[in-house]
Amino acid sequence: MFTDYKPHFDVGEGDAIILLYGLFGNLSNWGHVAHEFSGTNRVIIPRLPFYSSLIMLERLDTLVDYLEAFITHHELNKVILMGNSLGGHIALLYAHRQPRKVKKLVLTGSSGLFENSFGGTFPRVKDYQYIREKVQQTFYKPEVATKELVDEVYATVQSRSKTLSIIGLARAAQRHNLANTLDQVTTHTLLIWGLQDTITPPEVALDFHELLPKSEIIFLDHCGHVPMMEQPKLFNHHVREFLER
Repeated sequence: MFTDYKPHFDVGEGDAIILLYGLFGNLSNWGHVAHEFSGTNRVIIPRLPFYSSLIMLERLDTLVDYLEAFITHHELNKVILMGNSLGGHIALLYAHRQPRKVKKLVLTGSSGLFENSFGGTFPRVKDYQYIREKVQQTFYKPEVATKELVDEVYATVQSRSKTLSIIGLARAAQRHNLANTLDQVTTHTLLIWGLQDTITPPEVALDFHELLPKSEIIFLDHCGHVPMMEQPKLFNHHVREFLER
């Protein structure tokens, strides 16, 4: 069993917003959102155990188990879940499992229907330039991929155990398709998608919108796979409007 439920970030009071990042993400991905909403909400970023020995390769259930235990440990109820990429996938699985625990969902570049991770290939771990280019392709504006971000991804894939975990979870995300499940997720959901997202293209967002019974969709131009980093003001504006309704 998991025993460490200390979050990366836990600031503010009010309705809890839980921010879930993807495989190569971290708390910095949500920096603008955390700053914007910690004045009106309790904003929490869990330490998702992507590389834990308890994570079984090619399964997502253990990550959902962790999120469920995390929410129970912190005695949270009617949470707002925001997820990017694999984080969105986990949010959907949790909302399906515990619908009464989730007040609203915000999904951006979520996996669950289709994800073209790293263009369908896994990065060559010794090739820094290759990884830098692949990370840049995640964004509409390559400069969003700072040296610090590229360095972190490069360092991650140098670890054999982390690499195996990433491969297993990426394959699990591709296989754990939610097309036959989404009609059972009745939580009010906001889909915010980059029009230039090449990882989960805009047509994926339209599929989510069609399948989720209570969803609305907003596309952001000049924006790739990580809208909360690339268009933070617009992203926060639309999320704020959604949460205040």
